[in-house]
Amino acid sequence: MIKTSKVLRPWALVVALLCATSVLAASADKINREASKALQVFKEDISGADAFLSQAAGYLVFPRVIKVGVGVGAETGEGVLRVGGSTVAYYRTTSGSIGFQLGAQAKSIVIAFMTRESLDKFRSSSGWKVGVDGSVALIDLGVGKTIDTDNVRDPVVGFIFGSKGLMYNLTLEGSKFTKLDKS
Repeated sequence: MIKTSKVLRPWALVVALLCATSVLAASADKINREASKALQVFKEDISGADAFLSQAAGYLVFPRVIKVGVGVGAETGEGVLRVGGSTVAYYRTTSGSIGFQLGAQAKSIVIAFMTRESLDKFRSSSGWKVGVDGSVALIDLGVGKTIDTDNVRDPVVGFIFGSKGLMYNLTLEGSKFTKLDKS
């Protein structure tokens, strides 16, 4: 029997999560349905979300991003890029982290590209990484709050939310977005 070191075990969990994601990759139809449901929750919980998204040049919707961590963490999920309300491409988000963490968490992410330039830069990249290829200003409103579209000046704005509204103290720093072929 092969014994694994205590350091290797957390890494094995992270690798298993990432491998399982590629095996369990969702169909384009399923991703679209789940993205639409996530957007509905977003619009119901945050007043002004609909108007905000209509002002965006385009937006990414990741309906379910799973994070698992035991000392070392990994997170991944699949989503859509919508321009003019229509899906134009599919993406996967992945990130990793090291530090005190234990457990699993599911969340939804919406990233709005508020300028055509920021959207074009994202779409022309082969793998866009937050903090390297661009920054994302996170908005952390609670349930029932209103997005003040007049005060949002950042070219790329992100929202992280769960079943109880927008989540606090989370980051997208280091998250990578890679285009998927769902044809």
